Amino acid sequence: MALGLIFASAIEASAAEDSVKQAAVEATGKTALPVPRFVSLKSDKVNVRKGPSTDQAIVWVFSRAGLPVEVIAESDNWRRVRDSEGADGWVFHSLLSARRTALVTPWSKGEERVRLYGSNSTNSRAVAELQSGVLGNILSCDGEWCNVSVDDYSGYVQQDKLWGVYKGEEVK
Repeated sequence: MALGLIFASAIEASAAEDSVKQAAVEATGKTALPVPRFVSLKSDKVNVRKGPSTDQAIVWVFSRAGLPVEVIAESDNWRRVRDSEGADGWVFHSLLSARRTALVTPWSKGEERVRLYGSNSTNSRAVAELQSGVLGNILSCDGEWCNVSVDDYSGYVQQDKLWGVYKGEEVK
């Protein structure tokens, strides 16, 4: 009986905490999520604006669903994002997804190939070679290796070869 009361109290406290967090999001327009953080684009067409409003000019348009972007600021329902080339602008929040994706060595501009290994070791067999700029889904990361899927392939890539996950970050 006492255990049941403790458990019920914990649930009520958690619900109250969630309610406070939701009220804070509604009042400030900011999430309780960390900034910066990586997210991905939901759509093949995402307008990037000069400022956090539809009154602001469109400075460019993303045209690749799933592309990873880094949220670097929040304002109401807008997120300031940065792409793999360092360009930044404002995107409406509903056009972003929490799904984690990554680009393979986008800084190499097609010159480097990265091995996708069968396990998280350079001693394991290579499943595929990935060109710079290839987009993959992050399944998990342990801080050094990420388990990714690219088309019909899945395996492990060294984390420092990906843009869309922080150095040493763990993704579950």
